[in-house]
Amino acid sequence: MPLWLSFLLRERGAVLQAFHNCMSNDLLHFEDFTPGRKFFGGPCRITKDDIIAFAREFDPQPHHLDEEAGKRSMLGSLSASGWHVSAIAMRLFAESVILRTANNGGPGVEDGRWMKPVRPDDVLMLETEVAAARPSASRPEIGLVKFVWRLFNQKGQVAEFVVTTMPTRRGA
Repeated sequence: MPLWLSFLLRERGAVLQAFHNCMSNDLLHFEDFTPGRKFFGGPCRITKDDIIAFAREFDPQPHHLDEEAGKRSMLGSLSASGWHVSAIAMRLFAESVILRTANNGGPGVEDGRWMKPVRPDDVLMLETEVAAARPSASRPEIGLVKFVWRLFNQKGQVAEFVVTTMPTRRGA
């Protein structure tokens, strides 16, 4: 059984809640983001063609464009640009959280690290956990929700780690 499937089965309560939330038309508000709550995105399979196309347009380093150059690099094989990995994580975060939230944008990323190379045919899944939530001191209509993202590959290895805060409107 693939590790990502084992992960889904182990976290089945959270996954079922995430599925229920996706099927709901109700937007999530600040009060819905309690520390420890998890959201899941994916899976997303990345192909060799995906890696090369992204690199060709946005990060044309040899180890992202050519298998032989990838073998000679410190990564040991063709691998996705970290920026490509970040774009995938952002897409999964948008689908699993942002598009379902009464949010007010975001101030940026506090921490972001590429932990493991992403290679052709890797299957990526995003786990997002609410790390903290506090009302805004200057704007009573919003709260600030801090998220920790972990983008896993099919082996259960963390490929990317991100900490970010999202201003979120309070419920009625």
